[in-house]
Amino acid sequence: MRAIAVSEYGATPAPTHLPRPEPGPGEILIKMIAAGLNPVDWKIADGMLKDSAEARFPLIVGQDGAGVVEAAGEGVTRLRHGEQVYGMFRDVERGIGSYAEYALASEDGPVARMPEGMIYTQAAAVPTACATALAMVDEANLDTGQTVLVVGATGGVGQALVQLAARTGAKVIATARDDMTGTIRRLGAAETVDHSMGDLNDQVLRVHNDGIDAVLDVVSDTQGTERLAQLLRPGGAYLSTTWAVNPDAMQAQGLRGINHTGEPSADVLDRLSDLIDASELRVMVEREVPLEAAGDALADNRAGGARGKTVIRI
Repeated sequence: MRAIAVSEYGATPAPTHLPRPEPGPGEILIKMIAAGLNPVDWKIADGMLKDSAEARFPLIVGQDGAGVVEAAGEGVTRLRHGEQVYGMFRDVERGIGSYAEYALASEDGPVARMPEGMIYTQAAAVPTACATALAMVDEANLDTGQTVLVVGATGGVGQALVQLAARTGAKVIATARDDMTGTIRRLGAAETVDHSMGDLNDQVLRVHNDGIDAVLDVVSDTQGTERLAQLLRPGGAYLSTTWAVNPDAMQAQGLRGINHTGEPSADVLDRLSDLIDASELRVMVEREVPLEAAGDALADNRAGGARGKTVIRI
């Protein structure tokens, strides 16, 4: 089968041909139609998990995807041959990922039936970004009347955060450059701020001089996090996907600091499907590329500046 893989940590992801995996007991084999690109894909290829998991090489890149159940192993009952599914398919220890013509998933793992009427390239963009956003909004305990700042709002996770945070009734301030302001407001942001136009704290405090209730941050480093945390009122929450928060230091200031670690599951994907089916969550695909161009797309993502999701057509 065709795949994009690395021969060792730090190697450039490249096209290769590998044997098709076969499902064992409790597993399903998916014929992949599309894969969603996430920053974690190139981070894992660089060696992000090398101290916590022994990888098998060649290691196929990618975790998100959508496709059709091709075969099922012994004991599988939840998903059947021919069903359209989406989810997360990474297994570093077996060298398996989603940038391939076929992938494996455990029946009780983070895989679910696709939302009604959704095409594969959209569904492949959902799992990691939207599951992360949903969990962050849950953890932040947002409520009507609160004010939340979404930092990194134009990427896949950020756009989902804007929508899901606005859905709670909270007022959303989102970071966005001029060319994305209209899009982000249509997704639910009440206000936007632009880091290229000056200090974010100053921009927020001009309108909210008594501070805000939460920051949902997918981009800032430790220094940036410490600066933005100054916006929070007592009891406020700061959630980071980059692990830039010092929870103890924030607790000493009367704040909640959380470094987000997602626990994807089929139940979470089913929740996302319900939101998508109800038109309460939209996923914007910025561009689509063929499998052979996945390496270049990963390099582009590493450079930053995402304006939505990149999807790989398989």
